[in-house]
Amino acid sequence: MRYSQGGAFRDQVTVLRRQFLQDGGLPFTDILTEEVIADALAAVGRWLDRVFSPVVTLWVFLGQALAADQSCRAAVARLIAHRVARGLEPCSSETGAYCQARSRLPERFFAAVARLVGRNLDARVDRRWLWKGRRVCLFDGTTVSMPDTPANRREYPLAYNQTPGTNFALARVGAIISLSCGAILDLGVCRYAGKGQGEVSLLRTLWGILRPRDVLLTDRLQANWTNILLLQGRGIDFVGRLNKAHRRADFRRGTRLGRDDHLVRWAKPTSIRSVDRPTYNALPDAITVREVRVRVEQPGFRTRSVVVVTTLLDPAQASRAELASLYRARWNNELDLRSIKVVLQMDLLRCKTPDLVRKEVWAHVLAYNLIRTVMAQAAEGHDVEPRSISFKATLQVLEAFRPLIAFQGDRGAAHRAALYRQILRAIAVHRVADRPDRFEPRMAKSRPKRYDRLTRPRQEIKRQMIKGVVKI
Repeated sequence: MRYSQGGAFRDQVTVLRRQFLQDGGLPFTDILTEEVIADALAAVGRWLDRVFSPVVTLWVFLGQALAADQSCRAAVARLIAHRVARGLEPCSSETGAYCQARSRLPERFFAAVARLVGRNLDARVDRRWLWKGRRVCLFDGTTVSMPDTPANRREYPLAYNQTPGTNFALARVGAIISLSCGAILDLGVCRYAGKGQGEVSLLRTLWGILRPRDVLLTDRLQANWTNILLLQGRGIDFVGRLNKAHRRADFRRGTRLGRDDHLVRWAKPTSIRSVDRPTYNALPDAITVREVRVRVEQPGFRTRSVVVVTTLLDPAQASRAELASLYRARWNNELDLRSIKVVLQMDLLRCKTPDLVRKEVWAHVLAYNLIRTVMAQAAEGHDVEPRSISFKATLQVLEAFRPLIAFQGDRGAAHRAALYRQILRAIAVHRVADRPDRFEPRMAKSRPKRYDRLTRPRQEIKRQMIKGVVKI
């Protein structure tokens, strides 16, 4: 079924694109196109729902991920307000039709749109935003929580120290993120614990998105012999922190390149769990890496020195100071994960089945990538870098202007262009201050509420409250 040939499809896509400034004469207006959505809809079969079409369902789900109130009732209420404003008949305020439409759409539809938006943005960034003309990709993992339903527990079992009914089910999430623009290029979801469920395994399922000459910037967990060898075979350079639990840096050995800078050969580990014996025997006996020690002299920082491991062996290609600065940029990865988990409230998901949980994750990724696209538009128009603009401020400005964007939709291109310029000007004003030496105590000002912890299932405690065994 070709949705792109229908007038209703084009109107729905237009509404969706205008919410994120994807029309007019602005830069990066070819990120979320009609073709992108049409290609993603190839995974959708025949659809008969006249109100909750695939594009409308995507738009409502996306608004749900962006809103402060992420309930389905509020999402349907926003759709009713939109239909009434456009002179259409309001749909039912019951959430059943929307939830059914969301369940019918395949996960790969949401994943395809989110990935395409992120990759389109990354492919069109200004070369001035790159590191020495090369694309740098960040990788890190985190966890998300979901309702402790039987279906979620079967797909994402509780950890060994969790009790059913007293904890949220956990899933591990890993993302490859562009350093230049902050877009999520790909993302994987797996169980929190178990064989093959760690961040190292998750990275290996995602690094197909990386291209030769890319630089992968990660934390110390990924700085292992096998990862570095496999990435070198793909033509990808690695920059990460030395994992002192596995190797020690001795700057008296190897080929000295300068102070606290040398080349050293890492011998092959005695065993590698991820490969069989014939494959292990075929691997080289050692690899050559570069180790750079960076001393942290800023008062208040916990770490006094960091050893950076990289496959960028030539000091003329990347100096010791440049490697230290690049590794420091890895903190952007933590900020990106905070943006999608805290600002977009993906930390605690709402759906009660694993399939919908993953769709909810992809809806948040799409929302995140579209916000990054607007930040790139503001950066391009005001000659700044996207990383210097506040993510939360961008979201706040978009939410404030969303009703006005819908109202201006039929007033002509000139009105929209003027409105978009005002929006981007308001976004570009909110800059993230350059605070490289900032440090704060890891302490909380607010005290926790004086409630006992839930150590047994809620229903069990409620039955005991009825019998008078437990008092509140």
